[in-house]
Amino acid sequence: MRVFLLFALTALLLAACAGTQVTDTPSEPRTIRLMTHDSFAISEDVIKEFELANNAKLELLPSGDAGAALNQAILSKRNPLADAMFGVDNTFLGRALEAGIFVPYESPALSDIPDELQLDATYRLLPVDYGDVCLNYDKAWFETQGLTPPAGLEELTKPDFKGLLVVENPATSSPGLAFMLATISHFGEGAWLDYWADLRDNDVLVTSGWEDAYWGQSTWAGDGDRPLVVSYATSPAAEVYFSEGALDEPPTGNVLGPGACFRQIEFVGILDGAENRDLAEKLVDFMLSRSFQEDIPLQMFVFPALTGASLPDFFQWAERPSEPAQIDAATIQSKREEWIKEWTETVLR
Repeated sequence: MRVFLLFALTALLLAACAGTQVTDTPSEPRTIRLMTHDSFAISEDVIKEFELANNAKLELLPSGDAGAALNQAILSKRNPLADAMFGVDNTFLGRALEAGIFVPYESPALSDIPDELQLDATYRLLPVDYGDVCLNYDKAWFETQGLTPPAGLEELTKPDFKGLLVVENPATSSPGLAFMLATISHFGEGAWLDYWADLRDNDVLVTSGWEDAYWGQSTWAGDGDRPLVVSYATSPAAEVYFSEGALDEPPTGNVLGPGACFRQIEFVGILDGAENRDLAEKLVDFMLSRSFQEDIPLQMFVFPALTGASLPDFFQWAERPSEPAQIDAATIQSKREEWIKEWTETVLR
């Protein structure tokens, strides 16, 4: 009898274990797609952290610059190409919300994101990072010439700065658009075009994009003759980082006068019709988490939105203007194309 009972108990235990094994077999990872602009970057280790925590496979879908990516998302509204999208900034925020392609999601992680970065009260677009478009200047060039770098926008029209500035076309370039917005904010609707007419007369050079302006026309990074370039307030820090120890301080400085810089804020949102809404919410939460946020400066050279996120040592050279230019997203949306047309007629024709 004891032998029979022992045999029966053993059989029951084996059956239970077998049942547990079948039940605990993990399901295949689900694929979640994140549409981005082409400048998006994040570490493989950070991506793997999200994937392991959520039994997921993250697929990135680079889709051109911020404007082009948003256009694709709008055109594919009825059949979205991804579950979530990163890269809409405050210059396109109004257009994105007006198109109705995102759904609300009030992530609990927003409690650690500053209110001034949360521009969408409907929680369809949540802030991930920010950076300032500013003028960079060549320290050595100005020192050699015995000329003091400009402290603000007004000085750029003076004879001392004739032929020294290169900017990007706001119709084709994100920093070009941001710099144009800075001048509109600083000088006002009645005077900003007069300012650009003065810049034109002072031999401002216009390029189609940032790469040509920074790497092609500057006196420090290219073979150009322009010691003043519209770039980013973090560009001096990036120069130190990419020198791999050759530089212990940046060769460039920033023009940080009142209203001279425009703050770009980048957002993430869940696309309406996402196949994996639950995973998309987890991805948004993760993008606002410390792991993701502290990887941002090393990958995209902008500031993380998360309050208290640690910054790499070289970000000591990444300055933040105390008084950046500001224009609300709704005004940008309603006036952007008109402003670009007026700029083009004033500067290029």
